Parts: sequence; C-alpha cells; structure tokens
Amino acid sequence: MPPASPSRSRLVGQPLLYAISIFASLGVFLFGYDQGVMSGVITGPYFRKYFNEPTAIEVGTMVAVLEIGAFVTSLAAGQIGDGLGRRGTLFSGAVVFAIGGAIQTFTSGFWVMVIGRIISGLGVGLLSTIVPIYQSEISPPDHRGALACMEFTGNIFGYASSVWIDYFCSFIESDMSWRIPLFIQCIIGAILALGSIVMPESPRWLIDVDRDEEGMRVIADLHGGDPEDIVAKAEFQEIKDRVIFERESGEGRTYTVMWKRYKKRVLLAMSSQAFAQLNGINVISYYAPRVFEEAGWVGRDAILMTGINAIIYILSTLPPWYLVDRWGRRFILLTGAVVMALSLGMTGWWMYIDVPETPQAVVFCVIVFNAAFGYSWGPIPLYPPEILPLTVRAKGVSLSTATNWAFNFLVGEMTPILQELIEWRLYPMHGFFCVCSFILVYFLYPETKGVPLEEMDAVFGEEELEERLEDEESERASLMSRRSSRSRLRGASGQGLVSRLLGRTDGRASYEPIRDGDE
Repeated sequence: MPPASPSRSRLVGQPLLYAISIFASLGVFLFGYDQGVMSGVITGPYFRKYFNEPTAIEVGTMVAVLEIGAFVTSLAAGQIGDGLGRRGTLFSGAVVFAIGGAIQTFTSGFWVMVIGRIISGLGVGLLSTIVPIYQSEISPPDHRGALACMEFTGNIFGYASSVWIDYFCSFIESDMSWRIPLFIQCIIGAILALGSIVMPESPRWLIDVDRDEEGMRVIADLHGGDPEDIVAKAEFQEIKDRVIFERESGEGRTYTVMWKRYKKRVLLAMSSQAFAQLNGINVISYYAPRVFEEAGWVGRDAILMTGINAIIYILSTLPPWYLVDRWGRRFILLTGAVVMALSLGMTGWWMYIDVPETPQAVVFCVIVFNAAFGYSWGPIPLYPPEILPLTVRAKGVSLSTATNWAFNFLVGEMTPILQELIEWRLYPMHGFFCVCSFILVYFLYPETKGVPLEEMDAVFGEEELEERLEDEESERASLMSRRSSRSRLRGASGQGLVSRLLGRTDGRASYEPIRDGDE
C-alpha cells in the first residue's frame, strides 16, 4: 500500500507545530494580560474613586487574591490534566477565566471584585499548569526550548498589551477607563476556548491512555502527515515502549510515589518556580506604575514609563528563541540572575540617594532588570515539564505551578505594604534572592538541552543506578548459584542452607520464568 499523502484540509509538519505554539502562547498571553492590566488600573483616578481610595492592603488583596484561586486549581490540575486530557483542561481553564473576567468588569464593589479575581485565578491555575505540559509534549527535543521561549514571549506580549490598553483607556473620563481593559480578558478567554476545540491533543497523553491510533496520527501530522514516516513511527514506538515499561515496572502515579522516587526532580521544579517570583519580577509586573511613582514619575507618566518598559521586555524575550537550544538552560539562568541582582541593587541605591537623576535612573535599572528576566528566568516554565517523567508529569508540574502561585501571592500581597514599610530596601532584598538562585542553579540544576523527554532519567543518573542495582542482584544470584553447586558436588544430603532459606524445592539453581508448556 503506498504511503498516505498529507491531507490538504489540515496543517501538518512545521506549520502545525508553530500553530500549536501560537495557540499555546495565547494561554500565557491571557495570564500576562491579567498581570499587567491591574498594574495600570489600580493607579487610575476613576478606579480609586470608585473603590473609595483603597488602602495598600486592599490594593494588594485585589491584585494578589487571583493567586489563591490559581494555587487551588494548580494543585488539582495534575488530576484534571490526566483525566480530561491536555486539551480538555485548556478549554475548562479558558471558560472559567472568561467568567471571572466578566465578574470583574461588572463589579459593584470591593468584594465582588475579589470574587471575580479568585474565579479568574481558578482558570489561570489550570492554564499555567497545562500549557507548559502541552507545549513540551508536542515539541521535538531540538526545538523544545525555542518553542517554550516563544510561548513566554506570548506571555509578555499579553503583559505589554494590557499596559498600553491601560494607558490609552486612561484618557477616558469615566469608569469605562478601567472596565474596558478588564472586559478584554473575556474576549481573550473566549478565543482560547474556541481554539482548544480545533487543536490536536497531546500524543503522549493519547498513547498513555491507550488511544494509540489517535496518538500516532498526531505524531505523523507533526512530522509532515505521512503515517508511514520512519521518524514518526520511531517516536511513537519510543513513547509506547516507555509507557509499557512504566506499567510493567508497577510504578505508581500517586503524589506519594512521585515524592519517593523523584524527590530531587520535584524539588528542583518547585525551586525554579519559587525563585522566578522571589527574584522580584512581580514587584514590577503588578506594581510598575507604583514603582515609578515612588521614583518621581506622576500619574499617566508612570503608566507611560511602564509601557516603554514593556516594549523592551518583549524584545528581551526574543534572543532565547535562538539561544536556549544552543547555549543551554544553565548558562542563560546564571547570567540572568547576575544581571537581575545588580539591577535591583542599583534600583534601591538610586531611590536611597534620591537625587534629581533618580527618576530616569530607576527607569533604566527597571528596564535592565526586566530585560534580564525576559532573557533568562522568564521562560523557566519549560524546565519542570522537561525533567519530570510522563507518569507523574502532570502532578509534578501542578505542584511546581502551585509553588509559583503561592510565592506569587506572597509577593503580590506584600509589595504595597513593604513599599511603605522598608521603602528602597525592598529592591536589594529581591536582589539577594537573585544571588541565591544563582547558587542553586550552579550547584544543582542539570542541563536538559536537546534531551528527549523519554531519556531524562539518564540526565539524573537514574538509569545508571538501576543498571548498577541490576548488576549487583545478578552477582548475588550468581554467587548463590555457585555455592549451591559446590554443596551438591560435596555430596551433602538434601539442599544447601541458602537454597533451604530461599525455599527452593525443585533443584533449580536460579529463577527461571514459567514457560507456556509448563502450565
């Protein structure tokens, strides 16, 4: 039978791969938009009047309460992602986010806004967990890092879009100046929900739930649409063999089993997300206009500076598209941590000396910090799904994402308070965490550049450990076999001590599998 030709009615090969990446980027665009939209809204005069000049605690709560909802669903996303599939979870997250956005748009007061933020957070928690998993399971090893970086660029494009929408809406002399930016969240959520219906499911998830034919079809489409393609068949077989191996080994899929066997990987995944927040990015993402107001910029000018910063932020996310699969993850994370630490230290110093040049100097330092984050720690969500095996990938990534949201909430809630309490010292404090992240990466993070997901065990030395244990077991079995043979040659009556302890009664020197004919 001749090979089937690629269908003309659907995308295949590279166009399909990039279409999926753009679609996945829309999921993080949505989160990026939500991060930025509140930064401009909370400084607007009509917003502040409508909410009766909210205190620092009230502002922090309205901004950060989203992380509570995101924390809850990111913990549950592992189970949901394994049950509904990656695509079904994307659809659910998008719908929930859109509902939350509608409640925020038509809010009647502080507590309704808080409820809307929590509901949006429930959707964001699902999306922020499942999008990196979906992206990593679709992408080929040699392009996985670049495609994940493209996804992060979508996140920052969402952030920048919201800042500029806030800026232009600030010229509206009514409550629509803040309601319109919030309503756009609903539109983005609806587009993402519709897109999830037409995108293919993750082939690794399909094969894991024994939908092999569908999984093979998706893999074939990703390789050009020919189901007889040798590379596509080899990839399918590698994934299938891994699934069968994990089932036959009896490896469980519970959180307990994941923690016992993959503790190091889980802790690395969690630490990468924790330091992405402790390094200070959401001090800027959520509160950039407040930071610039603190430095001397006033009102709409503070939002304008935030918009200029956001454009450079986007540009900084482009080099990793090319570099992450050439320089590797470690080098990029290390250099980013150094530049961020220096930038935050200088931001605090300029605020401390408070000279006429301080406003311009702080803008420059913040721009450098954002650019360093966008080049390095920003695309870090690619790391957790890379290092975790298929059996526990969804659960492990959900745990790391929950860590992200826990620290996200901590930073979001405390920043307005700390800006008033410790003032300029806030920025060197986050610079110290950048130094800690450098030390952690240098000593503990392995390089995953170009490694297929099914071969990640070798990166952590687990294959060598298993082979060593198997060799030791084989040596023990051989030793016992030789002892038993010497015992029989000496003519000892009955069986040797080792054989008696092992309960051997049939004279076999070692274990042999039961043959079909023996039954």
